[in-house]
Amino acid sequence: MIRAFLALCERDLYVTVRREPVSFLAQSLLQPLFFLFVFGRVLPEIGAAQGDYGSQLLPGILALTLVLTALQNVALPLVIEFSFTKEIEDRLLAPLPVSWVAVEKLLIATVRGVVGGLLILPLGELILPGGIDLGGASIPVLAAMLVAGALVGACLGLVLGTVVPPNRISVAFGLILTPLIFTGATFYPWEALDSLRWFQVVTLLNPMTYVSEGLRGAITDAPHLATGWIVLGIAAGVAVFGGLGVRGFLRRAVD
Repeated sequence: MIRAFLALCERDLYVTVRREPVSFLAQSLLQPLFFLFVFGRVLPEIGAAQGDYGSQLLPGILALTLVLTALQNVALPLVIEFSFTKEIEDRLLAPLPVSWVAVEKLLIATVRGVVGGLLILPLGELILPGGIDLGGASIPVLAAMLVAGALVGACLGLVLGTVVPPNRISVAFGLILTPLIFTGATFYPWEALDSLRWFQVVTLLNPMTYVSEGLRGAITDAPHLATGWIVLGIAAGVAVFGGLGVRGFLRRAVD
């Protein structure tokens, strides 16, 4: 079973590196790159934002890249494989439990999310005024948050890929991704929402908030959500959405 699992992982990694590198990079980096440039470079240049806003923005953009890259790399392929190409049937014939196929999807999407997130760091150095400063960053915490953030996105993608019908996936992405992006503490620290208490509470329902705040605490000295709440929020997101996603995958596989 282990050999079959590793073979599936190797196949997906080969496709990413050798066959789809350009589409992977475009899908992962295009939107975060423009957010980083417009909000982190253009707005401070024209005086519409404080000069150090870029350093506050970077953790949120990093979280956005981790979550959305992993999410899209699970949801979109699953929709195609379950409906049009039926490629999922080949995977289900592998000599391993069906649930392992879902776990393999989560693992590969997590790896892709981490790669996309790491690429944001040199881009931030190039784009943001003054570059980025990781001198005071906690590298172990940063590494843990990179993996955790990508895993959260992968779990969300597994739910979308198994629940949403193929003819509704574009609508679902529009309805889900926009609130996910703008309520995930991407463009603002969570603690800065004190004057909008109702919105501050709403953002706690978004698992990306905990990823953004965890990264904010790892690479900046800005105020952030308490560490205990960050760990709890990420663990709950992985458990809830991961469980729902695996159950949805098993149901679709049986159908």
